[in-house]
Amino acid sequence: MRGHCGYDKTSKVCAGQIRQIQKTSKARRLNQKRTVMSWKTHYLCEKPKLNKPILVEGLPGIGNCGKVAIDFIIQELKARKLAEFRGGAMPHSVFVNEKNLVELPSIELYYKKLEKRDLLLLAGDVQPSDENSCYEFCDEILNIAQEFDCQEVITLGGIALRQEPKNPQVYVTGNDKELVKKYSKGSKTNTKLYGKIGPIIGVSGLLLGLAQRRKIHAVSLLAETLGHPLYLGISGAREILKVLRKKIDVKVDIELLNREIAEIEQELGKRTQALQKKTKKGDVNYIG
Repeated sequence: MRGHCGYDKTSKVCAGQIRQIQKTSKARRLNQKRTVMSWKTHYLCEKPKLNKPILVEGLPGIGNCGKVAIDFIIQELKARKLAEFRGGAMPHSVFVNEKNLVELPSIELYYKKLEKRDLLLLAGDVQPSDENSCYEFCDEILNIAQEFDCQEVITLGGIALRQEPKNPQVYVTGNDKELVKKYSKGSKTNTKLYGKIGPIIGVSGLLLGLAQRRKIHAVSLLAETLGHPLYLGISGAREILKVLRKKIDVKVDIELLNREIAEIEQELGKRTQALQKKTKKGDVNYIG
């Protein structure tokens, strides 16, 4: 009897351990299925033949300087939507639109044929929400860029300041010295970033580094802006547009943006002053 009881007890322990291992294994498999969900490109039209296009990225970030600039370019040039990106780690939320209906956040790729070199324009509502997904997304973007024989990448972003800049300055950095020189020469930009800003986080930074591995020259235009989540850095976006208009012949009416800036600044002036009172003075630091 003693041996039987001992055997039974051991069997129960072993059975419990086996069930626990099975639960753990199942949880890991489910977690892996969630984390390995890759980005998929859904083309919305036939792939065009482009002339060595320049890829310009402007996803949301600090002050949304890049997003404002890229959205304005797409609108002004009447660029055509080429593809949508789905999967990966998108935020678990929806937006309520003007029709009071919901829609998922999106990331989209547009194109525009120009006289000299064509453009690929990356825009959207969000960025990938975790580091692994950001790497996968950037690799997917660079795969497409190489497919279209893209040999130059421009990312747009913001540099967070503790105070609202009256005359935002644009900083230029990149993975190729000559390309940085090209975009800084003859423009009111600053190439002295070392020691002034932190890491360039998100797609705007990662595209530069991953492009370097593929021997694709890339540069980033970063405009000064107030580092507050409620602040819209339209003035910084305008300065970025000035550089792009001069360097890649993007024919956009900046005066139209100036009028929009005047209206918005008048409307949000009091709010900005309130934000500044709550924000302490400090050094320049790029957050995302």
